[in-house]
Formats: sequence, structure tokens, C-alpha cells
Amino acid sequence: MKTLTLITVFFALMSVPLVVAASGQHEPEGMSTDGLMFIVGSMTSKSVRGMAHLKDVSEAMAKMGMKTTHYFMIAFVDEATGEQIESGTVTLKITNPDGKVGEAIELIGMQGHFGVDIALDMEGEYHFKLATKLADGVKRKYHFHHVNK
Repeated sequence: MKTLTLITVFFALMSVPLVVAASGQHEPEGMSTDGLMFIVGSMTSKSVRGMAHLKDVSEAMAKMGMKTTHYFMIAFVDEATGEQIESGTVTLKITNPDGKVGEAIELIGMQGHFGVDIALDMEGEYHFKLATKLADGVKRKYHFHHVNK
């Protein structure tokens, strides 16, 4: 129950920065929002822009005895219409700083973005590779990276 409540609070807090990011008004890559949210990057694939963010949740999760350190989220916007895409399938594979590629993780779609809890427990550069099949049925791939300090 604590996890569900915590996740609900995170979604509420994240909705405003994602709306700002979806509008194209966001800070340069790597800048922090409220000290906890990081813009990972923006990439366009087949006319759909994906904007990825990381939220540091390590302190809150540690208090609950969980190893999760970050919440990874991505919002999609159709560049032709400017409309946000909120349905479809999104999977994520993470390559850690040692070069180990993790299993595919399915992201959950809600409140204008897709997201998942992850553990980034090493210092160094992580790669995030996403495969999507959004509401229009077109398959797209996205690739982002983030340096964990």
C-alpha cells in the first residue's frame, strides 16, 4: 500500500514538468528540475518526439526498504499535430556502465507519459534503449543516455 501511495504522489508531481517538456519548453539536457528531476534527452523517430526524464527516488525508496533509485519516464508528442500520445506499448532495455544489458522492461502508460521504477546503482554512463508501438501501430526506437554520479 505504501508503494502504491508513493507512486501516486510521484505521478502527480511529475505531470507538470512533463507537460512543460511536451510543449518544447524545457531546460538543457542534464539540468535538474527541483533537484530531483533530470531531463535525459529528446529524440524524434518517424515524426514522434520522445522526451525522457529521470526522477531520483532513492531516498524515499530506501526508507521503504526498496532498491529502486530512479523513476524513468518518457512522453511522446506527434510532431505533425502537436498532440500528446498516451497509449501504446513501450519497452526499455538498460545498458549499465559495465556494458551489461538488462532484460526488457515494459513501461506503464499513465497521466500523459510511460514510466517504470529502475535501479541505477553504479556510477557511470547508462544507455536507455526503447522500442515502441504507439497508438498509430508504427514501431519506433529511441536511445538516450545518462551519467549517474
